Amino acid sequence: MLRHSRRHMLALLGAVLIGTAPLQAQPLDKVTVAGWSQPISEITNLLAEPDKGFFKAKGIELGYVPGTGGGSAIQNMLTGQADIAFTDPAAFYLALDKGEKLVAIYNIYPQNVFNVVAPKAKGIKGPADLRGKRVGVYSLSSGTRQNLQVLLHQVGLTEKDIAMEVTGLLNFAPLIQDQVDATAATDTGLLVGRMKGLPEVDVIEVKDHLNLPSDIFVVTQATYEAKKPLLKRFLAAYRDSAAWMIAKPEEAAKIAVTRAINGRDEALNLGIIKLRNASSVSPTTDAKGLGHFDMEPMQKGADTFHKLGLIAKPLDMGQVVKSDLIP
Repeated sequence: MLRHSRRHMLALLGAVLIGTAPLQAQPLDKVTVAGWSQPISEITNLLAEPDKGFFKAKGIELGYVPGTGGGSAIQNMLTGQADIAFTDPAAFYLALDKGEKLVAIYNIYPQNVFNVVAPKAKGIKGPADLRGKRVGVYSLSSGTRQNLQVLLHQVGLTEKDIAMEVTGLLNFAPLIQDQVDATAATDTGLLVGRMKGLPEVDVIEVKDHLNLPSDIFVVTQATYEAKKPLLKRFLAAYRDSAAWMIAKPEEAAKIAVTRAINGRDEALNLGIIKLRNASSVSPTTDAKGLGHFDMEPMQKGADTFHKLGLIAKPLDMGQVVKSDLIP
C-alpha cells in the first residue's frame, strides 16, 4: 500500500513538473507557392495568413513568390523558387507537352473566369470579330493569352490574325485610352475596369466555348511522390482559408486593405472577393468538397489544345490529375 502511494505521488510530481516545463515549439515546414500574380486581393485567403494562421495551424510556414502569369508560376517552381505552382490548365498543358513531369493536385477555381472585353463602339461581338484587331493580354505567359488562343481557334483564327499587345496585369487603361481594340482579361479585371471608368462593353466569355478551370495547384511529380503528408496539410490549410473567405467575405475585404497591393478600396475588395468565391465552387465541389476536379473539362481542354495545335501530343489527364491529397 505504501509502495502504491509512493508511486502515485511520484506520478503526480512528474505531471506537475511536465506541466510547468517550457514547451518546445515545433518547427514549421516551409511551403512556398509560386503565384501567377503579385499579392492582389483575389488571393486574400493566402495573404491573410499573418492574421488568420490557417497554414501555421497545420504546421506550415507559408511563402509566396509573385509571377506574371501561369507559365511563370510553373517556371518559378521548376527552378526551385517554390514548391507549388498556382497556375492555370493552359500553362499546365503546355508544360506537360514540353516533357515536364507535373501533377495537378487541387482545383482552385473550377469556373473559367477569362474573357475578352471590347468597347461597344468596336463592334466586337464574338471571336471572329477579333480579326485584324489590336488585342491586349496580361503577358505572353499568362492564361489571358492562352484562353485568347482558344477563342481564336474556335473560328479558325490564330495569333497571326490579330495584333497582340502585352498590356500588363491592370490592362484596361490601354483599352480606355484606345491603345487596343479589345483586351483579354478576367472577371475581376473587368470589375476593376468598370469601376475605373470603362465605358459600355461587349464581353466574350471563354466559358461559353470551353469551361476549363481557371486555376489549379500543380507540383512536380517528384514533389508529389516524396511529400504527400506535407502536401495534404497544405491543401487542408488552403481549403480552410478558402472556406473562410467564402463564409466571411467582408472580413477578408478588410484584411485585403493592408495585405493586397491593390487593396486600398474595401468596397472593391469585396466585389473582387465575391467573384473569386463564386469561381471556387461548382456542382462537383458541392458534391465532393472544395478542390475536387471534374475530369471531363480537364480532358476536353487537353484534347482541344491538341486538336487546335497548341500542344503537339495528346495528354491523358487521368495520369496527371490526382485527387488523393485533397481533404
